[in-house]
Amino acid sequence: MAENYWRKKESESEFDPINSLLSEFSDPEAAEEEFRNDFFQGLAGRRQKAAFLLMVIWIVIISLHFVSWGKWLVLGFTIIAGIQILRYLFTKAEVAPPALKPKDFVSAPKVSLLIAARNEEAVISELVEMLCSLNYPEDKYEVWAIDDRSTDNTPAILDKLAREYSQLRVVHRAANAGGGKSGALNQVLPQTFGDIIGVFDADAKVTPDLLTRVVPLFTAQKMGAVQVRKAIANYSDNFWTKGQAAEMALDSYVQQQRIAVGGIGELRGNGQFVSRAALNSCGGWNEETITDDLDLTIRLHLDDWKIGFLLTPPVLEEGVTKASSLWHQRNRWAEGGYQRYLDYWRYIFKTPMGFGKRIDLLCWMFLQYILPAANVPDVIMAIARHRFPLLSPLTALLFAWGFWGMFRGLVRISVSEGKRLNLAVLLNISWQSLRGLIYMIHWQIVMLSITARMSIRPKRLKWVKTVHEGTLSVSSEQ
Repeated sequence: MAENYWRKKESESEFDPINSLLSEFSDPEAAEEEFRNDFFQGLAGRRQKAAFLLMVIWIVIISLHFVSWGKWLVLGFTIIAGIQILRYLFTKAEVAPPALKPKDFVSAPKVSLLIAARNEEAVISELVEMLCSLNYPEDKYEVWAIDDRSTDNTPAILDKLAREYSQLRVVHRAANAGGGKSGALNQVLPQTFGDIIGVFDADAKVTPDLLTRVVPLFTAQKMGAVQVRKAIANYSDNFWTKGQAAEMALDSYVQQQRIAVGGIGELRGNGQFVSRAALNSCGGWNEETITDDLDLTIRLHLDDWKIGFLLTPPVLEEGVTKASSLWHQRNRWAEGGYQRYLDYWRYIFKTPMGFGKRIDLLCWMFLQYILPAANVPDVIMAIARHRFPLLSPLTALLFAWGFWGMFRGLVRISVSEGKRLNLAVLLNISWQSLRGLIYMIHWQIVMLSITARMSIRPKRLKWVKTVHEGTLSVSSEQ
């Protein structure tokens, strides 16, 4: 595991976006040596590259409004994106292998389950009790709870639980410990014995058969990680939690279809499992990113590993209930997702990750990050020139895909839970999808905000956790 993952820090006092990009082309042989020996260490200039990219987006979009073939170019991009989306729609998702039986436990791999917790007194006990009661041989799995400098009763609760459960190991981080969640995970990794490492947020809820369902997926060739479907425990609270439930259904469907067409699966932090071999080859968790899961996702694929997806059973988590909390959480997710493209853009084109993965990755980068940023100058120019926005076909395609993906995802989850699909159920799913689509509009604003903010304002890396209050009951309605 790399001792110091990022050796160079971004200079906030310098602003030279072009040189920041050109420097990465200066010596191809040296770059390849860096890639193999240090595995993506030393990349810097996020702010400069973000500013340069935003400037290019504005120049290109404004220019397209002044050329007669601008609308045809956009239409061409829409057709290409549409073809890729049609591939997602008509490809059959991979079928998960059968769960482990008791007779398979003799040869089953060892598993280490990690929880990085800071001020989680409301939820930590329930998760620890669940993880220590899984249907898996006690001598083949362990649970590590990492108290990351909590100031509430979390340390005392964990120490008490450690006396009750033999599988539980508790680590209290020192006051000067750094690296956020990634630092906490990296600290205990050398002490764990698992061939497979699982990571959970403190508010997670799992079923006893989770490991028997996850472990078989790692028998596939080059399977480096598996993401378990996430679902919202407090689904019925309000509009925001219902929207998050639909969003998770969309994510699960998109994940499965992207994997099925030879694209990339992605880790989502809570309920992620990584093989030790793959994790070691990538240098552990990156301590210079605010979303360790998304960063690890790109590094695994660049190193030619595969990420699988488990539809059922899901890992339940507490959805945020306020618009302000959602805004802060989604901004963090969006910034982490954007960071990985700025950090690893050169390797996306140079490493042997495969044509299918590369096309899939670029497609989602364009739809998720480039399009929202491009819509601003497009709308401004459309108003100024009294014409329809050039990018409207792409935006319409994105929203249509979002609605259909939610619908298909909710249907797939309902079937996996044994529900009968009658007319009433399908109408309810249609309503949930429409409501979810309205909710998802916030992502366009978030992506626009992050693209602009990363270009202008420096940001200090820190672990900004979501406050968990605990849920009294679990709603499985989808």
